Formats: sequence, C-alpha cells, structure tokens
Amino acid sequence: MVLNAWSGDGSAEQVRSRLIELFAAANRPVSITLARNGSELARAIGDALAAGVDTLAVGGGDGTLSTAAAALAGTDTRLGVLPLGTLNHFAKDLGIPLGLDEATGVVLAGHTTWVDVGEVNGKVFLNNSSLGLYPRVLRLRERHPAHGWKKWLVALWAAVKLMRHHPNMRVRIETGGRTLEYRTPVVFIGNNEYQTAGITTGVRKSLADGLLAIYVVRSRGRPRLLRLAWRMFTGKVVETGELDVLKAASARIEIVGARSIEAALDGELTGLDLPLQYRIHPAALTVLVASPGPATAPPA
Repeated sequence: MVLNAWSGDGSAEQVRSRLIELFAAANRPVSITLARNGSELARAIGDALAAGVDTLAVGGGDGTLSTAAAALAGTDTRLGVLPLGTLNHFAKDLGIPLGLDEATGVVLAGHTTWVDVGEVNGKVFLNNSSLGLYPRVLRLRERHPAHGWKKWLVALWAAVKLMRHHPNMRVRIETGGRTLEYRTPVVFIGNNEYQTAGITTGVRKSLADGLLAIYVVRSRGRPRLLRLAWRMFTGKVVETGELDVLKAASARIEIVGARSIEAALDGELTGLDLPLQYRIHPAALTVLVASPGPATAPPA
C-alpha cells in the first residue's frame, strides 16, 4: 500500500495505523509506505512494481490514483483504491465505498474488473482532462494553498477573478474523419461518458465502453461561466444545452495560434505541446471492486 500523506484532511498516520489493524485482523501481510510528495509517491509505486507485487493499493485522491494508473496500465498488477481525497470520483463511479474500513474490505476480498484509461500525449488520466478556464483556475488556486473543501472555495474565488479577462480559445478538433472548429472557454475530455442530466449528472455509468467523451462548452456570459466552473470543480459536467458532445476512441486537438498549453489531468496541471493527441486504452487497468466484473478477458 502507498498512501499520499497530503490527501484529504492529511490524517495519513492514523489511516496507516488503522490499516495495520485491519490487515492483522484478516491475517494478511501488508507493506505500507507514506509518500509526502509527488516524487516519493512515484518512487514508492515504482519500487512496488519492481518488487513484483500482484496488488498495489493506493490511498489518496483522484490525482494520486491517476499517478498509480499511469504505472499500472497495461500490467497484470491490480489496483486497490482507498478513497482518501476530497471528491473521490473514480471510487464513486466504480461503486467503491468511501469509508476506510469498507474500502479496505474491498481490497481484501479481491474482486476485480477491467477499466479503460485515457491518454493525451503520453500522459494517462482516469477521469478527465480539461483545457481553458479550469487549468487557469487551478494555477491561480496553487498560489493560495488550502485543504479539504476550503480549496474549492479558493477555486471559486479564482474563477470569478479570471472570468473578467478570460478569452475564448479557438479550438480545432479532428476525430472520426471530421474537423470541427469552436470558440470556447472550456474543452472537457472524459474517460468514458459523463451523465449530463438528472440526479446522476457528473457520474459515469461505465468506465469500460472504450470511448472518450469530448464536451465543448458554449457558455459565454459570466454568470453561466461561473455556474459552469463550480460544476466542473465538483466533478460534474454541465447540462446538455450548454454543450456539444463528441464521442470517439481518439481525437486530435489544436489551439489555433498556440504551440503549447497547460492542461488539467484528473485535477493536476501539466504542460503539453500542441497538437494534443487524445486516445482511450480499453480495459488497460485491473481494479479491485466491491463485486466481480464480467468473467471475460480484456481485449488484446
């Protein structure tokens, strides 16, 4: 197990103690590493894979899980999920319980399923990637550190600040033999489709359909953009009337007049050279879940 010491409320030491108790009660051996920064996290995951473990459980938020997925995708190592972040969208979409004891029970039970992962220019994401307003808000939020739900209040303040001068991007998207152009403040690329209506808005019913869902926002007025920003910060997509939606296994995205861009991948910022080559990798990751997945082999 690898725990991100800075995820959620920062109670990783207490979490580790409880995990030791739970594994001892189940008479199962466990090795637990606390990672205090991104370098330690990547090193601990790499060391576990080099040691040949068949299961790597990771405790943290969606960004932490995305780091693990990038290392585990395409391997036989199973990913266990301990949802210790603020929003925990990946765990919720897979039906993994959010309580530590219950999530640990899922890891101990050993039921698995296969899920897709998204990729852009060699970078993996589990949930989504976004371009435009959201990455700029994340950058501004970094200047005012906060934990838990306080960081989302800071994000909302940053969104209001940026909307005064945030220009639309001129975006060119090539997919399925078509080339489409938009002027938009936000492009949102999901690893599988998000629900955009009803009480399940912002939830993915499947992480194994083998398609990216590309959402291009048409909102332009400041009040509508503010609503959009808040929904994106809380992991939800906006209503269908504010979107053009494209579904594809791959897409090429250009920002006209730019050579590079800062993108958000599972809530973490990364700089990317243009054009952006998005693709999905079907059934690339084996994840421990509350009930067994289909008893069929993943595609080659």
